[in-house]
Amino acid sequence: MNGKERILTALARKEPDMVPLYIHGINEAPIIGIGKHLTDGLPDPKDFRIMSEMDKLKLLDTLFMIHEHYDVDGMTCFEINHEEKVDDLHVKDRFGVVYKLSEYGIPVPVGHPVGDFNELKKFIPPVPGKEDLGLLNLATERFKGQKATFWLMRGTFVRSWRLIGMDNYMLNIYTDPEFIHSLAKMMLDFNLAQLDLLVEAGLDVLVIEDDIATNVGPMISPEHFKLFINSYNRQIVEKAHQKGLKVVRHSDGNLWPLLDILLETGYDGLNPLEPQADMEIKKLKAYCGDKICLLGNIDSVDLLPNGNTEEVEQAVIQAIEDGARDGGLIISSSNSLHPGVNPENCIAMFKAVRKHGKY
Repeated sequence: MNGKERILTALARKEPDMVPLYIHGINEAPIIGIGKHLTDGLPDPKDFRIMSEMDKLKLLDTLFMIHEHYDVDGMTCFEINHEEKVDDLHVKDRFGVVYKLSEYGIPVPVGHPVGDFNELKKFIPPVPGKEDLGLLNLATERFKGQKATFWLMRGTFVRSWRLIGMDNYMLNIYTDPEFIHSLAKMMLDFNLAQLDLLVEAGLDVLVIEDDIATNVGPMISPEHFKLFINSYNRQIVEKAHQKGLKVVRHSDGNLWPLLDILLETGYDGLNPLEPQADMEIKKLKAYCGDKICLLGNIDSVDLLPNGNTEEVEQAVIQAIEDGARDGGLIISSSNSLHPGVNPENCIAMFKAVRKHGKY
């Protein structure tokens, strides 16, 4: 099997020839740290948004090389070069949300353009464009169907709270639910329009990236989750399935109180399965059976930053023992490969999957 076949087989909860390997997300520093084993002339680690065009191209080429050299089965794609610079520390996306750049990973939303329902009624959202799909197009051309292409689509909750602010969102669930529903409908329309473009571009797997939980549980009640979030994300899942895509649900944190809702919604996969949030593969496999593919959960909080390569290999062996039976397992880290991970441990994870993952 090639990587694409392996991924799609696992997402169908069947056994491929070997357990697939996937990088859900990877920041600039680990790309460079791993890439030093493969190529020269890499830029200094810094945010992609403030790199020169030449350095951006080198970083992207190195990302592709990592997937090729270590036989990673799927490639994660998302919008790049879609934000405008505000100043040396901030960028703004096309929704008008302002982000503060961080040396520790993804930018942090700090400026929210909509304050209340009246402002939302006047707000004109952006329209998805083919120009947003540059990384997907590059991956499709580079891998020519040999690896699965994944697209990270921000879900209803994340898109909504970023536009109005988290505190404002949580308050208006109780004080102005019509505002929250209108907001969700706006974001659904954007995502459905983008989905059409993704299908046209040849996408294989849609990831609805909608972080909803902390390590101790969801940020809102299951009832509010069903009403304000899942009812909208479900429409994306249904349309994606109609178009022939597999759909993975991404959320950090402890998802146990929401797990039955997610299973009933029809997702094909769930990631990243954080061990610190009680999302161990063995426990999930016992509960979910063949209802959903599990993507994770090699610890990126403690093990990949601070462990050694032997410990990483043992964690991969354990994950395969706990979750690979009858298919439905894709090995990945328990969150993104962030600036704090040890590149040598990432390489050890890649190699261990191939060494121990044959069915």
